[in-house]
Amino acid sequence: MKLRIGVFGARRGLSMVNVYLNHPDAELVAICDQSQGALDKAKAMAGSAGDSMSYYTTFDDFFNHDMDAVVLANYATEHVPYPIHFLESGRHVLSEVPACETMSQAVALIEAVEKTGKIYAFGENVSYMPVAFEMQRKYARGDIGEVMYAEGEYIHDFASIMPQITYGDKNHWRCQMYSTFYCTHSIGPVLTITGRRPVQVAGFQTNEALWMRKYGAVMAAGIEMITLDNGSILRSVHGPMKREPAGCKFMLYGMKGMMESDRFDNDLLHAYREGERVCSGDFEHYKPAIQIKAGDTHLETGHGNADLGAPHFFIQRILDRPEGHQYMIDVYTGVDMSICGILAYRSILQGNQPIKVPDLRNKGERDAYRNDHACTNRAVAGTQYIPPYPVETPPIPDATYDALRALWLKGKPAE
Repeated sequence: MKLRIGVFGARRGLSMVNVYLNHPDAELVAICDQSQGALDKAKAMAGSAGDSMSYYTTFDDFFNHDMDAVVLANYATEHVPYPIHFLESGRHVLSEVPACETMSQAVALIEAVEKTGKIYAFGENVSYMPVAFEMQRKYARGDIGEVMYAEGEYIHDFASIMPQITYGDKNHWRCQMYSTFYCTHSIGPVLTITGRRPVQVAGFQTNEALWMRKYGAVMAAGIEMITLDNGSILRSVHGPMKREPAGCKFMLYGMKGMMESDRFDNDLLHAYREGERVCSGDFEHYKPAIQIKAGDTHLETGHGNADLGAPHFFIQRILDRPEGHQYMIDVYTGVDMSICGILAYRSILQGNQPIKVPDLRNKGERDAYRNDHACTNRAVAGTQYIPPYPVETPPIPDATYDALRALWLKGKPAE
């Protein structure tokens, strides 16, 4: 019996549509997006297989569709209200990143998963890139020993696609995004590779990426210096800086060796392992084979085939299969990845002071954050509103957003 899956959000969600149209254990039954244009693209991707599917432009109609599980690929600041609604209705949830916008949402999401007993999977796709996934397997075998120091990078100058991802809306979340918010692509893989959790974070940011003003955002790259629960240190950096193509890089030093992805070839892994003699060992350099497959079906997905990992292991976990239990990213780890960015920005506002990262698996640590709504979204934060940039900057004129919207309507990239 195939699981009936719905996808909420037909832009980023197109990758999930591609997976579930071809997955042997899934039947894609419904897609929802407020944009008819986005739905038309999903229909075109589905081809004749989409003839029996339902397409919705309103959430309520989509919510009432009969399905077992839902993928949430909606706005990054809206990843808690919708999953709670679905969990409480008896559906399983796969959520895109980050897990939450506020600390109070982190608590609410975890408690909804615990209360309902439904499966919640966190869709941190970079953890499933072939090199990152191979690092997880090597670490589990003990190839480099216990981690001492790690680095994660996600460098992406997305200025050219701002018209297509913000539509010229000055209130779009990407135009209000603070430097450390979108942190899970650099933090997440290190946590899944090592199985460690963060206990303290200090936040930093670069000077302003001034070119982003032309594209509607006051923005800097974010840095988190994170202490993990075994005393090791993780440096995470992410955001708009100049390199093309965009890239992710990971490096781990352990007590027996080290491993890192190549800075300019995302498919290449370098690994060193000390031998029987101290300070003497061997390096290996290779491109790991793709390990994640949907049964006998070969699926080509985005981001180096990483986009298969989260939807595949989500299905395997619902079906109670071993690889789903082993590799699906659960709500606790997803929240750990996400709240590091929330707390790092508070650190920046407090002069880069270290801040404790609570373990929200522990019910006794939750009450301190139950009413913590602080964020850069006025509608959510209320009186706890914090600005998206640490110092006052000149406002971006409305004409900038008008120009971006015109480009979006014409289907043209920024120049």
